[in-house]
Amino acid sequence: MGGCCSIDVRFGRYTDEDMEERGYYEYCEEDDDDGGEAGVKFADSGATVRFQGSSFRTSMFTLQGKKGINQDAMTVWERFTGEKDAIFCGVFDGHGPSGHKISRYVRDNLPLKLSSAIKQLQTHNGVATRGDKKNCKQTCNGTDNCHDDQGYGKNHFFHSLQACIVQSFKEVDEELSVDSAMDGYCSGTTSVNVIKRGEHLLITNLGDSRAVLGTRDDRNQLVPIQLTVDLKPNLPNEAERIENCRGRVFALDEEPDVYRIWMADEDCPGLAMARAFGDFCLKDYGLISVPEISYRKITSKDEFVVLASDGIWDVLSNNEVVKIVSCAKKRSLAAKLLVYRAVRIWKTKYPGSRIDDCAVVILFLKNRQPFLNKAMSDVSCNSINQVEIASSHSCRSYRSDGDRDTILGNLKVDLPEDYSALKGDDVMMVQELSNKHALKLIQSAMVANQDKQLLEQEEEKEETGHRNEQ
Repeated sequence: MGGCCSIDVRFGRYTDEDMEERGYYEYCEEDDDDGGEAGVKFADSGATVRFQGSSFRTSMFTLQGKKGINQDAMTVWERFTGEKDAIFCGVFDGHGPSGHKISRYVRDNLPLKLSSAIKQLQTHNGVATRGDKKNCKQTCNGTDNCHDDQGYGKNHFFHSLQACIVQSFKEVDEELSVDSAMDGYCSGTTSVNVIKRGEHLLITNLGDSRAVLGTRDDRNQLVPIQLTVDLKPNLPNEAERIENCRGRVFALDEEPDVYRIWMADEDCPGLAMARAFGDFCLKDYGLISVPEISYRKITSKDEFVVLASDGIWDVLSNNEVVKIVSCAKKRSLAAKLLVYRAVRIWKTKYPGSRIDDCAVVILFLKNRQPFLNKAMSDVSCNSINQVEIASSHSCRSYRSDGDRDTILGNLKVDLPEDYSALKGDDVMMVQELSNKHALKLIQSAMVANQDKQLLEQEEEKEETGHRNEQ
């Protein structure tokens, strides 16, 4: 965990003192000058562009933290490049005094640039020449920025596609640098995106936002697969490039686990990522806007992809994120449930820290949600529901440590047959272990109940809105 820029005041970072504290703030496109009705627009290509809400395939939600303006942005383009089965999803985490402007700038311009480049490539029948492959390698700076473990890279079209993606990122960054309305000298944004077309999934990543796939293992259990690498400055390849460009990589004493990029002769700005749009003060010192690109062929075991800013990943593991999404009662509320859970953990895990902005886009890969009872954590959705029912009366009076014994006393824990020969202290020890497990289940049930109440409130609002529309 750690802020993207190390020194807030010096570089104009919005703080509680600079702005009126407004608490948590659900993102509304009315705050954008270009927001469409209900956060939805229609592109010239025929694509439906979303900035918030949900659709048949996606769930989106963002929440302002305690650092000022919400600098996270997100978007979904349905019918991307004009194709019915193509969809683009992106999350952008801004930082610096103009981070909120830059994240929205990239949100609006990168999909346009990519769509145009891909359509142009398709017009030429996707035929890649040797020159295209060479150009791809040169554009990728000769580094391992393009990953393909499933053989699709043997396709010439994929080589050309990689090249046009890298070129699109480069052009957006260059246009950002000369835009007089944008101050990108000490401000920038991450960018994590997926492009789905049929069974093909292309992932691009710039910075430390993350994409995680929820899929099934050989035992049919839902497990996470991290699709991107958090591009931190202390990664060997990143650090080598930065140091070769006279940039410096080190962590502050008060944040020994947070490595940052610093200029050669000044202890600034202290950026906690190795790649980003903007941040032009560091572009001569090893910071680049070249994305990591990877490909995955979607299988019948793959359920959904979660894109999120580090406000989520700083407090939740990949396992926890997949579990929370899988337990959402309705797809449309899955992203909101995930953000609410992250905010709750921020408050308890880092009580003295200002909660970061959170943004989530979830892309569902199947028509239905068949995984409600297949949770992969120690306490499954079924277990939570069973304990919630078993302890429903007792939990109403759960107020103090003294009440804890009463709750456990009302939960009858049967010992397995293997323990039938135990007597005396041994039985008490086993019973104590069972009680501890039961307490853990109760605590999980209480958290699940809070989430359930939030979801019921949101569902009621949603149904009321539908009735009003009718």
